[in-house]
Amino acid sequence: MLRELHLSLSLVLVFACGLLYRLTLRSQCFFACLPLFTSPPGQEGLLSSGRSIVFIETSERVEPPPLVSCAVESAAKIYPEQPVIFFMKRLSNATQLNSNTSYPAFSLLSAIDNVFFVPLDMKQLFEDTPLFSWYTKVNSSTEKHWLHVSSDASRLAIIWKYGGIYMDTDVISIRPIPEENFLAAQGSRHSSNGVFGFLPHHPFLWACMENFVEHYNSGIWGNQGPNLMTRMLRVWCRLKDFQELGDLKCLNISFLHPQRFYPIPYPEWRLYYQVWDTEPSFNDSYALHLWNYMNKEGRTVVRGSNTLVENLYRKHCPETYRALIQGADGEVSRKPGTGNT
Repeated sequence: MLRELHLSLSLVLVFACGLLYRLTLRSQCFFACLPLFTSPPGQEGLLSSGRSIVFIETSERVEPPPLVSCAVESAAKIYPEQPVIFFMKRLSNATQLNSNTSYPAFSLLSAIDNVFFVPLDMKQLFEDTPLFSWYTKVNSSTEKHWLHVSSDASRLAIIWKYGGIYMDTDVISIRPIPEENFLAAQGSRHSSNGVFGFLPHHPFLWACMENFVEHYNSGIWGNQGPNLMTRMLRVWCRLKDFQELGDLKCLNISFLHPQRFYPIPYPEWRLYYQVWDTEPSFNDSYALHLWNYMNKEGRTVVRGSNTLVENLYRKHCPETYRALIQGADGEVSRKPGTGNT
């Protein structure tokens, strides 16, 4: 009896030590502990749910600026049961960073249970899509808007292959989107490509990828992005003007009212960085696009300013606010206009 008790206690001790060891590794390591998916469930396993929230970084940047961190954290908070997957071009399965102290936002986001960072391998991504022939011929070094064009292409391929919701990295989520196949209206009869969602292998996205290649002109900003979505929507649907706050429906695609994501239109983007006497409730919105591409002035969230954007951070991405804003001295520095739009 004593021998059996001793054996049981030994097994419990071994299990506890193993658990403690794993927790210690989790707190001390960085990229080595991040789910870069060299083992199950893997990238394919996560994406196969068809319910992922997708973000994309096509530059060589690794450390997300505060606005990007807020976008990802807010999505993870609003969609706790769905994987939030951040594709980064800079990452690879061999990427190793020695310290998390130099990458506070990456460290913060990696600690969220449903946030995953994966490498963005465009050549592999575009295989078996109309974009592959374009990608293997294009000279990215001569493309004027390559970061944006490659992001436009990547989001189409990812959502076509796997389904889910794509969001730009300057979109703050505030409530769940109740639609499966949808486009976001930026204005009457004009679609954005900053937020959209579809089930896997939706024919609309395949048609978009074909049109991307057939009408490729990277010299026109937005030609492969919002202009493309608008072109294709007009082919598929007979667009009408919105009536009050109602969404439009075409076949099995919902065209969501501008209030859902763009209650503050791009000419008025500075309103996010101002103090309001009475702040808007955004009761008719699912998420807020902060138009970071317009922010050439480099406006930032200032601690204690009581601006609309500071209060959005406090409410919808509290960990980002605490670690990157509240914990900083004065303004948080970042490069202006680097978010996807």
